[in-house]
Amino acid sequence: MPYFIKHFQTLKATILRQVRNMSETQVSPLADQLSKLGLSTEAPVPQSLSNHNLSDALRNYITEELHKLSNVDKSIIFDSLDNTSTMDKGDLIIPIPRLRLKGINPKDKAAEWASLINKGQYLSQVVAEGPFIKFFFNKSVLFKTLIPTVLAKGDNYGNLPLGVGKKLVIEFSSPNIAKPFHAGHLRSTIIGGFLSNLYAKAGWDVVRTNYLGDWGKQFGILAVGFEKYGSEEQLEKDPIQHLFEVYVKVNNDIREEGEDAPNGTNDKAREYFKRMENGDERALSLWKRFRDFSIEKYIGTYARLNITYDVYSGESQVPKEKMKGATDIFAKKGLIHEDRGAKLIDLTKFNKKLGKCLVEKSDGTSLYLTRDVGEAIRRHEIYNFDKMIYVIASQQDLHVAQFFEILKQMGFDWAKNLEHVNFGMVQGMSTRKGTVVFLDNILEETKERMHEVMRKNKDKYAQIEDPEKIADLVGISAVMIQDMQSKRINNYEFKWDRMTSFEGDTGPYLQYAHSRLSSVQRKSGLDESTLSDADFDLLTEPCAENLIRMIVQYPDTIKKALKNHEPSTIVTYLFNLTHIVSQCYDILWVAGQKEDVAKARLALYASARKVLHNGMILLGLTPVDRM
Repeated sequence: MPYFIKHFQTLKATILRQVRNMSETQVSPLADQLSKLGLSTEAPVPQSLSNHNLSDALRNYITEELHKLSNVDKSIIFDSLDNTSTMDKGDLIIPIPRLRLKGINPKDKAAEWASLINKGQYLSQVVAEGPFIKFFFNKSVLFKTLIPTVLAKGDNYGNLPLGVGKKLVIEFSSPNIAKPFHAGHLRSTIIGGFLSNLYAKAGWDVVRTNYLGDWGKQFGILAVGFEKYGSEEQLEKDPIQHLFEVYVKVNNDIREEGEDAPNGTNDKAREYFKRMENGDERALSLWKRFRDFSIEKYIGTYARLNITYDVYSGESQVPKEKMKGATDIFAKKGLIHEDRGAKLIDLTKFNKKLGKCLVEKSDGTSLYLTRDVGEAIRRHEIYNFDKMIYVIASQQDLHVAQFFEILKQMGFDWAKNLEHVNFGMVQGMSTRKGTVVFLDNILEETKERMHEVMRKNKDKYAQIEDPEKIADLVGISAVMIQDMQSKRINNYEFKWDRMTSFEGDTGPYLQYAHSRLSSVQRKSGLDESTLSDADFDLLTEPCAENLIRMIVQYPDTIKKALKNHEPSTIVTYLFNLTHIVSQCYDILWVAGQKEDVAKARLALYASARKVLHNGMILLGLTPVDRM
């Protein structure tokens, strides 16, 4: 079994095991630590996850204290306690106007409550600034509670049981078999993989679906082209590349002949697809070979990105009766009107921006909009999902909006549970050879570049057990982090040199940060199982306090990403974390220190490494221990 496929199967099994272990009935490591400090884990509001998130436990405390002073509903107070953008603004901040009190001066009330609130042993400072109150957590509480919790929870740290008992179906990547797996599909693949991991970490039962573009007239074109230009040997050796080359050649023929040339290639393609729609076995057998070969090739490529699918579906898999049933509902609801034999739906009466859409051609052949409707109905019947996400480029915003509106007008209540996660385009991508860019081209070229960089340090290179595998993992990190580090809706320019740099905020930098933390732990000679017993009062340095204050933010960062569906939320957090770790190295030495000091510092570093590891896994990366 190839390494990447085996690795992903292990990873998926681990995530499922972790989710099963998130039952609220179990005593969590955090609850155990909080009980030692006398901090209750009983949540004053339903949205609190104090057994899994130290920030929520401290929110609970602040909520109770502010409620005593203000008599404001606890849910309102809890929801108003925001994370801060920078540490100088505290660990949590509350804007007094959010509390919906009438007849008060927010600035005066903030100053009054800040002076009166009981800080207990849990808060070090409470500071009023204009209409805001800033809360600073007690660093001693963070060290003594959080480090043992992170070390005990390990891979589970950051997991939140927000979606336990709920099912998500997510459709992503979805390349067209007859066309290249291009940069747009790469973005959908990376973002969809991240969202799948994110929801799984939050306790959802996730069904990953790859809805292939495997039906339509383009397969008639491909079949006609293969009869003319195809090679059985090339098809088996590299199906995606060969089918693309055939597709390009036959489309050139159509352009030269003219699309409307009588008995030309385009006519033959239409006839071929009509035979496929009518169930002609010979026509379907060739199409099935194209599909099977392509999926087999995709599986290996996806595995390199730590992505696997529960279902390889596609437009071809939508049963005819589902499309017929959909068309019948269109008619029953009075949605359809005919124009020269073609069937259309006018959506302007529901939303002027949605216009009219074609749902069946005049020759009776189906369109992908109708197939999408049929497939959505089929999925709901099979999975009875609580949410279904489509990760599709912003170029398809109109199509997706039309599709969702049609399902709504068909009377399906679950249509409100459909969500479109869109994204911008990748610009400036080309390989050294200047050829068409497939995903494999990108990954191979990046691996080659990373290998070149690694070879420059001969001593370190000699210590790496499998340098080619490490170069591949670091190269994949370079591709994925460049894609994920800005808002997904933005277009971004693909830059090879910037992407493969070990300096600045890049994928290789994250891998280097993880390998360096692993090295500190490896070289210390201390057993990680003993670190929870360290004397954390020895961690007095400001950089140590900054690091633990960053670590406590991780579960809140997960919650934020679940709301905005932005990989950049996690990426930005990980870079902020690694920047603080880097600042600590000059101050928090482990080597050459007294054992009790070394143990406390290593416990902090081990916690940081575990959070970095978990965040990278969440993004779909494979952290390396040596590079």
